[in-house]
Amino acid sequence: MTTLLLPAPLTAPRVSGDLPGPRSTALLAHQERWESSARTYPRHLPIALAEGSGSFVRDVDGNVFIDFLAGAGVLSLGHNHPELVRAVRHQLGSLTHGLDFPTPAKDAFAQAQLSMLAPELRKRTRLHFCGPTGANAVEAAIKLCKIATGRGDIISFQGAFHGSTHATMALSGLVSQKAPVRDGMPGVHFFPYTAGDPAPGVRSGDGADLLEQALRDSNGGISPPAAVIMEMVQGEGGNFVARADFVRKVREVTRSLGIPLIVDEVQTGCGRTGTWFAFEQYGIEPDVIVASKALSGIGLPVALILYDTALDTWAPGAHIGTFRGNQLAFAAGVETIRIFRRDGVLGNVRRRGAQIADRLGGLTRDPWVRQVRGRGLMWGIELADPRDGRPATEVAAAVQHHALRHGLIVERGGRDDAVVRLLPPLNVTAEVVDMACSILVDAVRAGTDRSSGR
Repeated sequence: MTTLLLPAPLTAPRVSGDLPGPRSTALLAHQERWESSARTYPRHLPIALAEGSGSFVRDVDGNVFIDFLAGAGVLSLGHNHPELVRAVRHQLGSLTHGLDFPTPAKDAFAQAQLSMLAPELRKRTRLHFCGPTGANAVEAAIKLCKIATGRGDIISFQGAFHGSTHATMALSGLVSQKAPVRDGMPGVHFFPYTAGDPAPGVRSGDGADLLEQALRDSNGGISPPAAVIMEMVQGEGGNFVARADFVRKVREVTRSLGIPLIVDEVQTGCGRTGTWFAFEQYGIEPDVIVASKALSGIGLPVALILYDTALDTWAPGAHIGTFRGNQLAFAAGVETIRIFRRDGVLGNVRRRGAQIADRLGGLTRDPWVRQVRGRGLMWGIELADPRDGRPATEVAAAVQHHALRHGLIVERGGRDDAVVRLLPPLNVTAEVVDMACSILVDAVRAGTDRSSGR
């Protein structure tokens, strides 16, 4: 009788040998040979993935990692949640693609999404299904507002990230991303983003006051815009959390001047910050909500905008997309919301966020750690040189590498990639958070010790 040696369950990190291992090295070489030079994650996290379960992944060499990247935030219930897998398999047997035809799966998904809004907001909300990415949804939101208002300009904020398409790059603050692409979308104006703690070298002036002054000044140089777009937490920008008075003032100004406010919830939405949408914590109601990433809970692509019915002036076919009828994503998304409610996932997000704040807060005693900041399960550790305050990119890279070598996947972002970022699954357990924080604390200590020559 043959005995099959099954892999150990994915319940704890376990890394042996060099990274990448031999099988990962081979696949990374294939990727280097055949894939686009624009690939990113494997350059900093040199592993090839084989399987995932919950908050863990295993690479093709058998190494197990805690995954605190979670598909850049799309896996709100972790890898291969069995109930989501079951819902997808059930839908797979009936219909997978439906364009924008009504279907039972799509109708259930739409009703589930609307049910997560406050009653008054729900009454005046329409849905539009876009292409499958957050950038597609941002593009749709911009087009919607331009058509509805008859205006052309858009106002964004410094540090913003809204995508990598031609228009969404124009709305993003990252200059290096835009530099190689000439003649970007015109008519975009940037104002300071007022966070609880501003970025190094960025003045902490009130961006909302500056915005109001420019828009109300007949000689301010900016025509009334089609929309203002903003994030409640600038994720890719470095995990900066907007100040409440700033957000409320922006809403007050835009409403008084008849300017639609678009809130980009691609990364903050679907429970990431402890409420279904992050704007709920600011006591405002936007005119357009952009959602994508975690809508299906399992990584199946879907994106939509939720907007005030007063903006619904575009004609049939004004914004289309072949893959806006992903029935598998719809089925998974309905099940995701059911699980959120049954298991109290939003409460878990808040508790695990407090746990991370408690475990990592002491890192600020290290002179290389400028700040630990976040909300819910969206956290960043900013590293800066204590001698001149400049972003410590190499230290952040060393922290990321040390963490990976000891079984934890984290990403970097922010100015000069000097912010180590955490995006764990939203149903992550206290035990896994504790394991991850222990690895990360050791990684920060090792990275900063080396830079200090200690």
